[in-house]
Amino acid sequence: LKDKTEDLKRERQLAEDLLHQMLPKSVAKQLRKCQKVEAENYDQVTIFFSDIVGFTSIAASCTPLQVVEMLNNLYICFDTRIESYDVYKVETIGDAYMVVSGLPERNGTRHADEIAQMSLDLVAAVRQVLVPHMPTGRLELRAGIHTGTGAEGRAGEKQSRAQPSSGRRKEFCTSKIHISSATYEALLTDDAYEIELRGEIEVKGKGKMKTYWLLGNKNYSVQN
Repeated sequence: LKDKTEDLKRERQLAEDLLHQMLPKSVAKQLRKCQKVEAENYDQVTIFFSDIVGFTSIAASCTPLQVVEMLNNLYICFDTRIESYDVYKVETIGDAYMVVSGLPERNGTRHADEIAQMSLDLVAAVRQVLVPHMPTGRLELRAGIHTGTGAEGRAGEKQSRAQPSSGRRKEFCTSKIHISSATYEALLTDDAYEIELRGEIEVKGKGKMKTYWLLGNKNYSVQN
């Protein structure tokens, strides 16, 4: 009986761990209690979005299994790295990787700093990811960050979604981190980052916006 009880505990823990990989812990807790999951508003969150430079061309020259292996190597690297930060991975779609801080767990004003540190880490880390079928090739990342209001809740019956209400994909540039004015202002508080003005660009649905490049952190350098 004791052995069976221990086996049951292990299986329950495995099921819970799997559930937490698919849903935020707060949402999973409500679902286990058969409660209705209400959408929740957040005053300020920061979101990170990235993709692989030339992914379409790379995928066209690979077999389906090679594409899966390449993305698996990349996302294992990313998933391991982001555990060091107060962030939540929203989803991956193909080569796109989306992470948010300040949601579903509020963290005061730290969300921009957490995402900024994480993004510098990921841009450095991607250079070390090996592509099995391209031994001399290296992946390059395009990344963008935006800070704004957000909402979290269930969309349909299968999975939750998080989305900053004013978030837009910016004009990315290879191996650079593009940030909005809102994120720039949020990062000014501690004066801990090296930031360069990019200037005004046309953003679909938003018109002209002043944006910046996040270049580094003044207090530390990312070690690969």
